[in-house]
Amino acid sequence: MDRRVFLCKTGISGAGLSILPLLLTGCKNVKPVPESKSWGEQLLGENDLVVSQLLERQVDDPLSPNYGGIADSYQIYHPGSAAGFIERLTVSYVSEASAYFHMDHLVVRMQHTIDFLLKNQHEDGTIDLLTTNFHSTPDTGFVVEPLALSFKLLDRDGETSTGTLRTSLKTFLIKAGKALQVGGIHTPNHRWVVSMAMARIHELFPDSGYISRIDQWLNEGIDMDTDGQYTERSTAVYSPLTDRCLITIATILKRPYLLDPVRKNLDMTMYYIHPNGEIATEASRRQDQYLARTPEAYYYPYRFLAMKENNPQFGGMVQLLEENIGAAGLSRYLAYLLEHPEISGYYIQGPLPDNYEKFFQASDLVRIRRGLYDATVLGKNSALFTFSHSGAVLQAVRMATAFFGKGQFVADEIKKEGSKYVLTQDLGGPYYQPIDEDLIAADGSWEKMPRDQRPQSEIQKINYALEVVEIDQGFQLSFSAEGTDRVPVAIEMSFRKGGVLQGGKEIDGLSDAFMLSEDAVTYQYDEAAIQISGALHQHDWTQLRGAEERVDGVTVYLTGFTPFRHQVTIKAV
Repeated sequence: MDRRVFLCKTGISGAGLSILPLLLTGCKNVKPVPESKSWGEQLLGENDLVVSQLLERQVDDPLSPNYGGIADSYQIYHPGSAAGFIERLTVSYVSEASAYFHMDHLVVRMQHTIDFLLKNQHEDGTIDLLTTNFHSTPDTGFVVEPLALSFKLLDRDGETSTGTLRTSLKTFLIKAGKALQVGGIHTPNHRWVVSMAMARIHELFPDSGYISRIDQWLNEGIDMDTDGQYTERSTAVYSPLTDRCLITIATILKRPYLLDPVRKNLDMTMYYIHPNGEIATEASRRQDQYLARTPEAYYYPYRFLAMKENNPQFGGMVQLLEENIGAAGLSRYLAYLLEHPEISGYYIQGPLPDNYEKFFQASDLVRIRRGLYDATVLGKNSALFTFSHSGAVLQAVRMATAFFGKGQFVADEIKKEGSKYVLTQDLGGPYYQPIDEDLIAADGSWEKMPRDQRPQSEIQKINYALEVVEIDQGFQLSFSAEGTDRVPVAIEMSFRKGGVLQGGKEIDGLSDAFMLSEDAVTYQYDEAAIQISGALHQHDWTQLRGAEERVDGVTVYLTGFTPFRHQVTIKAV
C-alpha cells in the first residue's frame, strides 16, 4: 500500500449530484476534495456548457424538414447526433446541481428531437448513417444506446412532465428493437453493439426475443486474441466501444463472464499508452490507424472495473484520464456515472507501468517504454518503428525500394532473437512467358488471359531485414535489403509536425523534407528532443515508384542502393 493513494471523488446518487462523505476509516494518504468545484460538478458544468451550445444549434423552425435535428459541419442531420443531444439534455435535466435541472424548456426541446428521430426512422425500425450505411441495423444500435439510457434516467427521475417524452422514446425503442432482432452487421464490433442495444431495450421492456438474438451473436465467441486485443485492433475507437458494450450486456443480463475479455483488454491497453498520454494506434485495422489520439473512450470501462473490483492499476488509469483529458473531454460519459452511482465514488489509485518491454505476438507488435520515451516495433505494417519522447514524436520509420513497383517493406513477422527484434520480408519479381495455347483468348484480350497462369522466368528476389536493438536512451536500427543489385533504396523517417528540425539538407520540391547528409539531425519539441544519426545520401530519389505515399510530417530521408546494409541510431536527448 506504500505507493497507493485513495482519491476522494464526487459521488453521484439518485438523479442528482452530491459529495459522498468520506467513509474510509484507518486509511492513509487520503486526498481531500478541494474547496473548489468537485469532479462531479466539473463534469456537470461541462455538460451544461455543451447543452447551451447544442440548444443554439438545434433547428427550431417548425416548417423545416429537419425540425428538432442537429446539423453537422456539412449541414447534414444525422440521427446519431440527435440521440446524443437527447442524452446530453437528459443528464442536465435530472441533475439537481445543473443549471437546467427540471427545466421544462429542455423537455420541449427533447420532444422535438425524438419527433425528428421518429420521422427519420424507417418502417423496418432502422435509421441511416448518412455518411455510409442505410437502413442500418448496427447504426440503429448506436442510436438506441443513448436513447435507452436517457429513458432509464428520465424514468428513474419520475417527473410527470416527461411522460409524453418517455412514451415517444419507448415508441422509437420498441420499433428499433424489432430491427435489431433480425438485422445484419458489417464488422466484428457491430455484433456487440446490437447485442448491447437489445440488452438495454430488454431491461426497459422485457422480451425474450432479445435474449435469443443476443445469444445467437454471443455463441460466435468474443473475438479476442491471446494478447487481449479485439479483431479490429482499434485502440482509440472500437476496442473501448467493445469494452463498454460487454460491460452493459454483462451487467443487465447478469453474465459476469463477459467482463473477462474487458479486463484482459484493459490490462493490455495500459502498455499502449505513450508518455505524452496518447494511445498507440499504429496496429489498428480501422480508421484510427496512425492518428494521434488520447484514450478517453476507456474512461467508463476503467472506472467501472476499478470500482467494482478494487483494482488499483485501473484506478491509476482513471486518474491519468481525469488529469490529462479533464472534465471537458470526459463529460460525455457522465450519463454512465448517473446510471451507476456506485462507480462514481472512491477508487484506489496505484502506479501505472512506465518501464517495460512487452511483445504482443498475436498483434505483431512490440511495446517498449522507459519513463519519458517509448518505442513501438510493428510487423505486417509499413510503419516498422515509431519513437516518442514526451511531445516529440517520430511517427513512422519506413523503408522501400524500387523493386518492380511493389517494394514497400512490410514485415511478414517479428522474431525475438536474444536481445534484438528481427523483422523480415522476402519479395519476388518475375517475368512472364507466353500463356498455354488452350488459355489464349480468341479476341486477343490481355485481360482474358490470366497472368497467374503464365509460366514465370528470370525471377528476381529481394530480402528485407530490420534488426532493432535497445541502447542507452534509445535504439539502434540495422536495415538490409539484398538479392537483386542496384535497386534504389529510400528510408523515410517522419516526425509529427509542431517541432523544429536542426540539421539535414532541404530537398528541393518537397516541403518539410530533408536528406540526412550529415552525421545527425535533432528534432526539438518544447523541452524534449529526438536525435537521429547515421547519414547516408547516395541518390536524390525519395518518392520511389510503388512506395506508399509519404507520411504527412517533417521527414528525413536516407538513400542508397542494394546490396544495402545501414545502421541508424535513434535517441531521446
